[in-house]
Amino acid sequence: MPRFALSALGVDRPGIVAALSGALAERGCNLEDSTMTVLRGHFAVLLVLGAPEGETASSLEESLAGPAASFDLVVSVRPLADLGTAGSFGGPPPQAVPGTGRGETWTVSVHGADHPGIVHGIATAIADAGGNISDLSTHLVGEQSSPVYAMVMQVGFEAGAGSEALARVRIAAEDLGVSCHIRLHDPEVL
Repeated sequence: MPRFALSALGVDRPGIVAALSGALAERGCNLEDSTMTVLRGHFAVLLVLGAPEGETASSLEESLAGPAASFDLVVSVRPLADLGTAGSFGGPPPQAVPGTGRGETWTVSVHGADHPGIVHGIATAIADAGGNISDLSTHLVGEQSSPVYAMVMQVGFEAGAGSEALARVRIAAEDLGVSCHIRLHDPEVL
């Protein structure tokens, strides 16, 4: 079964998920993994779907033209490589990537006064320590005059590398003037 990544973005309004999922269901597609959110009044979706043999990125985009026009969405579909042999960008298969089955997965929460560079600083510390960010969510909270930046992510490290690597993350957070809380990830908590 061929797999595709679909992304869509537009002003949030009721019915977007129903319209997109309906068009895909009519084509016999199965929504396998997805994340959907509203960011500052804009709806964003990223999903991985399985499609019947013969479907292409172009044919799926054409089948989504109606919902895209109705909701003024920017929709993009691209094929994904078979993840059993190589990553979707030609890299190693996912089981060779930290945090995808081997090693340890941690939940990292960061918050503090909003300023440019928080995501970059923390992500760089994680990458330099050999970690892989598998999920990341950020939000501005509080008063508009003095917003607080909140970020939560799941991070994977090779077995035994976590404590030294996480010390680097804590130092990066301190250098950025934000608080950082780290705990072993509990997959039972959604």
